[in-house]
Amino acid sequence: MIRTSALLLILWLFTSFTMEESRYHKVPALPGDGVYSLLRRYKLDQYSCNHAQFYDLNHLSENAGLKVGRYYYVPIVLYEFNGKTIRSSIGVDDWDLAKKIETYNDDMLRDGYRPQSFREDRSLWVPYHFLHCPSPDLPAGDPEKAPENQTGEIEAIEASTASTGTNLAVASGGSRRFPIFGKDYEYVPLESTKLTGRVYYIVTGHGGPDPGAMGKKGGNTLCEDEYAYDVGLRLARNLLAHGATAYMIVRDPDDGIRPGQYLDCDYDEVIWGNKSIFQQQKARLNQRADAINELYEKHRKQGVTSQQAIIIHVDSRSRSTQTDLFFYYHPSSNESKALAQTLHGTMSDKYKQHRASGAYHGTVTPRDLHMLRETKPTSVYIELGNIRNSFDQQRIVIESNRQALANWLFEGLKGK
Repeated sequence: MIRTSALLLILWLFTSFTMEESRYHKVPALPGDGVYSLLRRYKLDQYSCNHAQFYDLNHLSENAGLKVGRYYYVPIVLYEFNGKTIRSSIGVDDWDLAKKIETYNDDMLRDGYRPQSFREDRSLWVPYHFLHCPSPDLPAGDPEKAPENQTGEIEAIEASTASTGTNLAVASGGSRRFPIFGKDYEYVPLESTKLTGRVYYIVTGHGGPDPGAMGKKGGNTLCEDEYAYDVGLRLARNLLAHGATAYMIVRDPDDGIRPGQYLDCDYDEVIWGNKSIFQQQKARLNQRADAINELYEKHRKQGVTSQQAIIIHVDSRSRSTQTDLFFYYHPSSNESKALAQTLHGTMSDKYKQHRASGAYHGTVTPRDLHMLRETKPTSVYIELGNIRNSFDQQRIVIESNRQALANWLFEGLKGK
């Protein structure tokens, strides 16, 4: 009888505990996350009771590290919204508190962390500190991070400016605004977390002193680096929207995603970390490979297992040579070959849907190119077309086509 009673008591305690945990929101840790950065994303970091509750909910010792992709409870209490008022839903009479809760939920929806309004899905988020320690008692900032190269971004996704060596991060305060994309595109809602835990390095060709291949159309000069960069930005934005970590290795401080057909040629691109691009070609290639490999090692040590480099160029051949988008992979890498074949297959499917003839003549070829050989992530080298051919020019000059290329490459990377 005593043994049975003890068993029932343990069962009751376990059930009570798991029911208590289930009242809290659960989220994945992203690459680079510590407890501070994870809490900051949800505007919880400046309240000591939130930190204590986080460690308690997740059975962690203080200052424990987080594992990329693992889900953790955060100190956001979940209540069912009754469709009437917030006060009656959570059992309080405080009108000011109810307004704070409403504003918080609306902010989380605006910033892309909630998929739906609480008015629609009836799930009301109440930060733990609203109820237990409403006054901030911790400074803004993240003691888990080294102070160098920090400009207020959270290290997790996309860097807000070219002047920082921080990860392409969610901007200060947990906002999903990324100035690298330009004013019209800087806000990137979180559409899903399908790619959480994956890291992508978008490497667009040439830049800085070298515009790459050049073509002419209607009296306008087309520069390879500008069109490859625009497609690369659009691809990075798609990846970010689905939870990936995405780095633009070649960066332009003021272009962003651009509308229209003719993108002005300039020479102000830099390499990740705001480093000037070298003049000499081999030095330029080593510079960007080194930047990728340094980031790769950082994420590998964090436990990230999926890292890929997407190298985007525009080819130059005789004006009469029309080419479809084609791919290179490194001859000694089965992973590189598989990635190229996957993207090629996606392109073939898309051409069948969207090209009148349904024909697609893009190729997948092994080639010992420097950027395929010297970068540590699984890599693929993409040529968008022949910049001198009038038919191929339409693929990059028409803005909707640039977006389509980015969308189709994204679908290939995302997988089923």
